[in-house]
Amino acid sequence: MIDFPGNGRVEAAGKSLEWQSWAGDASAPVIVMIHEGLGCLALWRDIPERLAQATGLRVFAYSRAGYGQSDPADLPRPLDYMTREAMDSLPEVLAAIGADHYILMGHSDGATIAAEHAGRHADHRIRGLVLMAPHFFTEPAGLAAIAAARESFEADLKPRMAKYHADPEATFRGWNDAWLAPGFKDWHVGEVVDYLRVPSLVIQGADDQYGTLAQVEEVETRSYAPVDVAILPDCRHSPHLDQPEAVLDAVAEFTARLVRIEREEVVPA
Repeated sequence: MIDFPGNGRVEAAGKSLEWQSWAGDASAPVIVMIHEGLGCLALWRDIPERLAQATGLRVFAYSRAGYGQSDPADLPRPLDYMTREAMDSLPEVLAAIGADHYILMGHSDGATIAAEHAGRHADHRIRGLVLMAPHFFTEPAGLAAIAAARESFEADLKPRMAKYHADPEATFRGWNDAWLAPGFKDWHVGEVVDYLRVPSLVIQGADDQYGTLAQVEEVETRSYAPVDVAILPDCRHSPHLDQPEAVLDAVAEFTARLVRIEREEVVPA
């Protein structure tokens, strides 16, 4: 079991991954943060610490394989790489943390991985999902934005990524090549939402360049469990960076209700 607070390495799906944790209520679920397609532990910036302060909960964040200072990913990434992360890597990360209950908080690819884990696993430790800018299927505008990112990579993105990733070229290509592969246009994992049995908070920027509100509607219309939605104005694909206070407030309110309801439902011996 890992320490709160602490930092180190964890083995998952044959890869060594960097992690850091922040202290909070040891009797409540741990918030596990899963980053986006070009993110990593460091790129969460001060959000995990502020999240722990705002919610009073323990927070755990890590870099997936191929990101930050974690082990390299095996390239090329398969087109179902998010499903594999949800099925193979994330369960081992959760086992290494060793907590009884979790709230999965993902951004972009990380939100998809979180939803896939909750939808594909009968994991009763998962108490809720915070899905920021999730995607469950491709959209033309989103693919166009990803193609534009490829054009800007060599110009200015690569040196900026080098500050955070051990191999920025592999990090970028692993994500970008998968999304722009011809077969990825037909990618669709919306069926996992049909199997969600825990509450979700979906946070989306009104000006998200990678996905429309159709991604949010996929959760609203298909989930059998309660779904809260926060659409943030003047916000693009990274709500936690564009509107951090709004995100922290929404997550704090959502998690407080989860914890309160769970404690009220405890049946006396």
